[in-house]
Amino acid sequence: MSLPLTPVKPALARTILLAAALLAGAHLAAAQAGTAPASAAPATAADTPAVYLIDPAHTHIQWEVRHFGTSTSRGRFDDISGHVTLERAAQRGEAAITVGTASINSGVAPLDTILRSHSFFDVKNYPQAYFVASQFRFAGGQPVELRGELTLHGASQPVSLRAASFNCYEHPVLKREVCGGDFEAEFSRSGFNITYGLPVVGDTVKLQIGIEAIRQ
Repeated sequence: MSLPLTPVKPALARTILLAAALLAGAHLAAAQAGTAPASAAPATAADTPAVYLIDPAHTHIQWEVRHFGTSTSRGRFDDISGHVTLERAAQRGEAAITVGTASINSGVAPLDTILRSHSFFDVKNYPQAYFVASQFRFAGGQPVELRGELTLHGASQPVSLRAASFNCYEHPVLKREVCGGDFEAEFSRSGFNITYGLPVVGDTVKLQIGIEAIRQ
């Protein structure tokens, strides 16, 4: 069984043909002009936040404090992890770094035992220290200061890391970008309720931080 066909009126047919011709002409003109419908520009790499994981093999934290006003005692922390996020175009960044306090190493075993005890870092009750920063200051397109908060021994205080150098390179094996540099900071240990030995063992602790982080 077939359905009856309804004849198209001449005026309607001319309207349909005219619309089709105009549409075809518009497509042809666009093709000849090499144009395409407008679309949003894709985000560039510089606009995209880049996340970097800290490379513990090329990251260290060294500390120093005056001893009886005579010499400087020095040591380091060996357990360091965390990540950094950079948005260079927007000149923003974030950092989150964790340090295992039991990894303190002065090179003198009896002193390390004292430093890990309740007199100083009390590593049993405070096994980790944290530095978090969300205020990055840039100059010349590079971060020159990280303003954040250090949590240590159950207390938190503002601390700033100042960049002595900063650089990025492509890792020859991983084929990934690596960024890092040398940073300096200082704080008063009494602000973290670590007061044993004051004032003969200095209150001001200076930090030298070398860091490299691999882009993910």
